[in-house]
Amino acid sequence: MKLRFLTLVLVIFFCNSSYAQVKAPEFGKGLLNIVGKDSTWTMKFALRMQFLGMATWDETPNDGFTNPEQNFLVRRSRLKFDGFVHSPKLKYKFELGLSNRDISGGSEFTSNAPRYILDAVAMWNFYENFELWVGQTKLPGNIERVISSGNLQQVDRSLVNSRFNIDRDMGIQIRHHFYLTDTFLVREKFALSQGEGRNVTSGNLGGHQYTTRIELLPFGKFKSKGDYKAVDLVREETPKLMLAATYDTNQNAVKTRSNMGSYMVNDLGFYETTINTTFVDAMFKYNGFSFMGEYAHRDAKDPVAKNSDGTETGDIVLVGNGINLQSGYLFKNNWEISGRYTNIDLDDITNRAMETQYTLGVSKYLVGHKLKVQSDLSYLSIENGTDELMFRLQMEIHF
Repeated sequence: MKLRFLTLVLVIFFCNSSYAQVKAPEFGKGLLNIVGKDSTWTMKFALRMQFLGMATWDETPNDGFTNPEQNFLVRRSRLKFDGFVHSPKLKYKFELGLSNRDISGGSEFTSNAPRYILDAVAMWNFYENFELWVGQTKLPGNIERVISSGNLQQVDRSLVNSRFNIDRDMGIQIRHHFYLTDTFLVREKFALSQGEGRNVTSGNLGGHQYTTRIELLPFGKFKSKGDYKAVDLVREETPKLMLAATYDTNQNAVKTRSNMGSYMVNDLGFYETTINTTFVDAMFKYNGFSFMGEYAHRDAKDPVAKNSDGTETGDIVLVGNGINLQSGYLFKNNWEISGRYTNIDLDDITNRAMETQYTLGVSKYLVGHKLKVQSDLSYLSIENGTDELMFRLQMEIHF
């Protein structure tokens, strides 16, 4: 009884006390910014959510659009922490994913547990323009993947990304930049990772994964890191361009999409083959206009998984090519119209038909990428298959 009474008193006190109010940053700058008493560490805490509704229809030559389906879901729900420890030269980032899609994919190699951790990485500027990254984070792959899902131009990433991206992994990265001229910026990135994908807790079944990326910015830096945001929200006053290329090799990989996809199981345990992925991409922005393009290519030493006697298991590495081109214009009232063309052409050995998708997007940015409503309409054409029409509507809130 005394404990209940004391609890009630404390609740009443804090509810009526002006000192119980917490002063937080402005919207979009994090829920809470903490600085250590001696200024030797900082932490910014933020929350973001995406709410998605979608509808699809199949198209057949004789019946038109049929088989309507609808779905509503929390597409993403995440907690983000970042700051520095000991010195501003030693930064960190920690991000948790709480939605079903973020934590799915548990297996014996993730201790059959949900995959909550997205990023857990320390970044040390140890000498001049060199940085050492240690932990789990995105590999320096295609531009569309490295752009945060909260900074996309349309509701979600393209089919090129879903088929070819190399996502996150655990390991180390070395990053460096220098200027060729007063404005011509060059950035180099190299990663050595486990090659199994994120949150693997036991075993390294194949070899290791090596990723190299180079970025050329001939007109200098984009404002507000706009080279890794898909919309020209800051309206670049002069043209800005980034040209980049990535080469990734996963030695003795055991998954159908390098460090992604399903495991290739055979009679000896796992089928291993070296998988190579190449990306060439570009980002251009000027006065509200933006363009992003990327080309992806994947090959494998022997893409068809086999048992020890040479019989095929049924698993095949997704080898082939993909291209994604998208552009948009942001009006002064912060409405944007965007368009996207995507083509997936996998090799015949994969037994997958060519896919071509056309997407028209309309977005309203209320507080930049931190509070926005996006919609898009996509038509997917599948060679000798059933075509599909898809409409999506999504809201993003990012404190």
